[in-house]
Amino acid sequence: MASNPPGQCCTEGTFHEGKPVGAFKEIFGLDTYTVGEESSDKIIVIVTDIFGNHFNNTLLIADTIAKSGYKVLIPDILKGDPVKEGDDLQAWLKKHTLEITEPIVDGFLSKVKSELKPKFLGSIGYCFGAKYVVRNLTGSGPLDAGAVAHPSFVAIEEVKAIKKPLIISAAETDQIFTPELRRETVDALSKLDGVRYEITLFSGTTHGFAVRGDTSDPIVKYAKEKALNDALYFFWSVGKIGSK
Repeated sequence: MASNPPGQCCTEGTFHEGKPVGAFKEIFGLDTYTVGEESSDKIIVIVTDIFGNHFNNTLLIADTIAKSGYKVLIPDILKGDPVKEGDDLQAWLKKHTLEITEPIVDGFLSKVKSELKPKFLGSIGYCFGAKYVVRNLTGSGPLDAGAVAHPSFVAIEEVKAIKKPLIISAAETDQIFTPELRRETVDALSKLDGVRYEITLFSGTTHGFAVRGDTSDPIVKYAKEKALNDALYFFWSVGKIGSK
């Protein structure tokens, strides 16, 4: 295992204030938040954590990404069942297994690729969603590049199957993506033939910082913003290098 299953830390965090500027539409059968230029040929799909695609923090991230010229989509991979306060996490996870969630994510990404035909298709996966970004970075996967932050549920065999560029943002204190599993992941990535990867470890952060971090803490605010900026610059460079 390259990262452990979600735990209690995945249900904790800070709500970020702000009014999203995008809209919800049904896209390829899923309730989807969409923001950015409709005509953009660069698309980023956010694969959410357990709080789902109506979580304000995630919508604000999408709005920020859109300012860089991307069309951003956040599909409801949880089918209207995000974790709510008081939920039993382990019982909830049994309703959102790989067998249930993967067809939802894969079907959406495949439709985006085949029907919208973007010149660049990237995806950012947070915690629960990271596994599905990694699994779509194989040779046959639709993604051109992926980014994950504080990943959970990722198997080392999935890391070893990666064929496309990946950037990872990791928390210093993380019971899910532990130092041992982080080192195991880097070791596996370093052995992949010709696969571009990058990993940044942010001091002073805990699991969930890139979405649910307390931005009143300047260290966490910096890490949250840099993790997103790093992902966008990574995607930009992948597109530049790939076009040569």
